Amino acid sequence: MDIKTNKRTNNRSTNSIASNFNDLKMKFALKNSNIGIWEFDAHLNRVFFSLESKNIIGFKTEEFGSDPQDWNDRVHPDDKEQYFKDFDDHLKGLKPLYTNEHRILCKDGTYKWISDKGKITERDQDGNATRIIGTHVDITEHKESELANAKLLKLLTHQNDKLTNFAHIVTHNLKSHSANFENLLEFYDEAESIKEKEELIKHIKTVTESLSKTIFNLNEIVSIQTHKNEQVKNLNLSLYINNAAKLLDVETKQSNAVIINEVDPLINIDFNPAYLESIFQNLISNSIKYKHPDRNPYIQFNSSKTKNYYIITVQDNGIGIDLEKYGEEVFKLYRTFHKNKNSEGVGLYLIKNHLESYGGTIALNSVVNEGSIFTITLPVKKKPAN
Repeated sequence: MDIKTNKRTNNRSTNSIASNFNDLKMKFALKNSNIGIWEFDAHLNRVFFSLESKNIIGFKTEEFGSDPQDWNDRVHPDDKEQYFKDFDDHLKGLKPLYTNEHRILCKDGTYKWISDKGKITERDQDGNATRIIGTHVDITEHKESELANAKLLKLLTHQNDKLTNFAHIVTHNLKSHSANFENLLEFYDEAESIKEKEELIKHIKTVTESLSKTIFNLNEIVSIQTHKNEQVKNLNLSLYINNAAKLLDVETKQSNAVIINEVDPLINIDFNPAYLESIFQNLISNSIKYKHPDRNPYIQFNSSKTKNYYIITVQDNGIGIDLEKYGEEVFKLYRTFHKNKNSEGVGLYLIKNHLESYGGTIALNSVVNEGSIFTITLPVKKKPAN
């Protein structure tokens, strides 16, 4: 063997040692980084999984990975559609790299979150993928932390919305009482006879009682929030409508409004007292506030029942709302649709939020210059099984 031959032999030997050393480094790195490797061979229709990939989901032998569908079948049902779509998009050339996050069913029956990435490394002469190599990384801890943070953010947002909602209730409800006091005191100053003054004193006492009740109910809301307990009471709908009408007695008389309550007096629902008071007070107040200039306000409450819901309709003969123009804005905060100086865009927003808090809904059917019909649905209380 000449010197050149010996040198070539030594080079091959050195390259072989270097290659083996690199393989050892890669295996060591993969083992200690918990990164799994997978490789799809189209010629064999087989996916090869590294030991690290198998370890992630609790398999250590050849019991897993002989079938191409072994991994696919374990992907969580809710994640499969996006899982296959992302892979297919890469095969079609729509994405330069396959990336997906999905849950995988482990051997012990639990799920882990996996960051799955891959790339086509070989194609045949027709451009079809023949070899794809990818990685599996267990991101369960990161994902659970991410989901916990999202849940916390949702909770904080919900609490903030409830706080904002409560502030609106206080402002809106107490403002009505304040306006009633102002009107009554003004009438009292203008009254010329003792009889008139005595009559107004009776109205002032009624408003005072209503104010005390409102403050009591608002205090209960604070107590509920403090104890994080959604306490409700069994309330009579017809009675609360009558109480709301009585509270707005001054406004009703000033506008010559007629309020008809045809709601079934036997309907009781589980609801928050302050919320229910606010709902009917706002509906009546709005009907009076947006009365038609050519006629006195007429407001009628009716009820019906389905298997799961009570349906309450509130019909008036006011100026109505242009639903083609404002339909999607009606129940949003601070949206006003008329030029009334007292329009605040709060009442309908509050009503919708109150109802949805207890599984109810509200819808509006309105014709300009003819009037409006609000349709409220409230869940029927489920009777306990014997």
